Amino acid sequence: MQFRIADTFIASLAKLTGTEQKAVKTTAFDLQMNPSTLGLSFHKLDRAKDKSFWSVRAGRDIRLIVHRTASSLLLAYVDHHDAAYRWAERRRIERHPKTGAAQIVEIRETVREIWGRDHSAAEPSDTAPKPALFADMPEDELLGYGVPEEWLADIRQANEDSLLDLAEHLPAEAAEALLQLATGGTPDRPVPEVHADPFSHPDAQRRFRIIANMEELERALEYPWEKWTVFLHPAQHRIVTRDYGGPARVLGAAGTGKTIVALHRAVHLARKRPDTRILLATFSDTLANALRERLGRLIYKRPSVAERLEVHSMGAIAHHLYEANFGAPELATDDEVRTLIDRTAAEVGEHRFGPHFLWTEWSRVVDAWQLESWEDYRDVARLGRKTRLSEAQRATLWKIFSKVRTILAEWGRMTESGMFRRLERHFAETRQAPFDFCVIDEAQDVGVPALRFLAALGKGRPECLFFAGDLGQRIFQTPFSWRALGVDVRGRSHILSINYRTSHQIRRQADRLLPGELADVDGITERRRGAASAFNGPEPEVRIFDSGEAERAAVAGWLTTRRLEGYAPDEIGVFVRSEAEMERAKEAVRSAGMSVAVLGARPVTAPGSVAVGTMHLAKGLEFRAVAVAACDDEIMPLQSRIESVADETDLADVYETERHLLYVACTRARDRLLVTGVEPASEFLDDLRADE
Repeated sequence: MQFRIADTFIASLAKLTGTEQKAVKTTAFDLQMNPSTLGLSFHKLDRAKDKSFWSVRAGRDIRLIVHRTASSLLLAYVDHHDAAYRWAERRRIERHPKTGAAQIVEIRETVREIWGRDHSAAEPSDTAPKPALFADMPEDELLGYGVPEEWLADIRQANEDSLLDLAEHLPAEAAEALLQLATGGTPDRPVPEVHADPFSHPDAQRRFRIIANMEELERALEYPWEKWTVFLHPAQHRIVTRDYGGPARVLGAAGTGKTIVALHRAVHLARKRPDTRILLATFSDTLANALRERLGRLIYKRPSVAERLEVHSMGAIAHHLYEANFGAPELATDDEVRTLIDRTAAEVGEHRFGPHFLWTEWSRVVDAWQLESWEDYRDVARLGRKTRLSEAQRATLWKIFSKVRTILAEWGRMTESGMFRRLERHFAETRQAPFDFCVIDEAQDVGVPALRFLAALGKGRPECLFFAGDLGQRIFQTPFSWRALGVDVRGRSHILSINYRTSHQIRRQADRLLPGELADVDGITERRRGAASAFNGPEPEVRIFDSGEAERAAVAGWLTTRRLEGYAPDEIGVFVRSEAEMERAKEAVRSAGMSVAVLGARPVTAPGSVAVGTMHLAKGLEFRAVAVAACDDEIMPLQSRIESVADETDLADVYETERHLLYVACTRARDRLLVTGVEPASEFLDDLRADE
């Protein structure tokens, strides 16, 4: 007998108390081991339209809803007695007539009071009704997207106001397709597999999974469904398993599952190529720690896979490889190099270049590209540097930078970029790369030295490199050409458009911070139009106050309300622009009577505490509720960054990355978002409130 579990079961299990969950898990394990031993606990649901639904007792008032046939048992739902029975009476599991996928379909008549009503009896209105979105779409086309037959009439009447409510009652593939169509996108059609097992269809595998043994069931019940990273959208699955003829990249807005794709790609390669070693990397130690934790869930108790997968930040793996091949590197710190640049610049004299310009010119051009001669610097394109320089100005600058390079060499010290450069040359010459495949997450913030190093590892290995990132979340690097460094992803770049982490309302509001279309230096465009969220939620709140005290009280009140609604403290995050605003965030949390967990290098939340951190540390995290506080003028964008700009043309990059940073913070929220500031507030809040 096949034993399956549905996403609806895991989601409903998470809502029970700890004691109730323990009883349910015990019952689930017993069912998997031997369903016949619980024969007396099965109860037929007489009022259910689907006659295969049964209930199983797990305590005095807790009932598991199972779908039982002669050859299979499916855990479908769990709740208190009456609520569990109501859920089963409103649904049936069936094969879709067009796509062939198994679906949990809500019975239309049971939800009329929730969504539908007799519009003909509505009160007269002076406002013209909004047009129906799908009135002219052929029935066969709607069915092709997985729409259940009994919902066709309602979908034909749906407009932009009613579609979100309607989508909540449809199978995921149908809801996602309709939302994409409504926002100008072109969704993929589910592949018809009418003659196959309906549970083996790619869309069915998003919500049902065969549980082969006790370990798999333990993993399924231990983690919330969205964190149990074993289920992929069909579009994601195709990207993960495809054979590429060169470097490949997946793009997508925040919450579209890029990191999940990267994790699955690494594991897929490890399983498919059992004699290979795979590097899973990102640009910071903080994000590498988060990747390591999520990878552990995915490969749960599979040492044969784990031992061939390494997870590191790019800096950490470079340091490790350098030490293994040349001995421990003697790295100069940024502060040491800054001091050296300032001292050398003073000795050269007769120039008007300030300390900030000199540092960024060094770090983004000279050191990043490892320029070794005057000719190299004279001819470099300085892509991403908007301040134009004459040849005479470059000559003056090279006097400074060449002297800095000489002194560092005399000290026996190198920069991290120099470490990457030596490794790049070493592996390009030896052609003995330490990894067969490299999967890189948050690739938009991987810099020039690291990408050149990766290009060397991938030389002669067409499918070695796989990248995941979002151009809209670039906050650390200036743009540069990947193609010029030997990493050409043209024709192998894919865009994800379904947002699984953030509600429609939050996604729509956060998207106002960015243009509708983003392009990299190589001309690859990421169109954000047509993106759709997989679920609905409350409207975000953007509030501006007269004083810091008023803001603190409001954020504290918002946190208290979330707690009363059942949000656990560790499901809430509060973010600010920089360390200077951290105390404002902490005071708001404490005023709500809640404890604070300050985020650091390991982005883990503490049970019973609200996570508080800077926006830079928000990357890779997700919370049910997020407050983004202290968005005042001169804080967002940060005034010190603006004042440090040497040329007005560089302001565009400052404003762009500051917008990206606020976008990152806002899109950490799943259900609830609050953005606050004190008068005069950040100009970015005007964009967030554009339609108010």
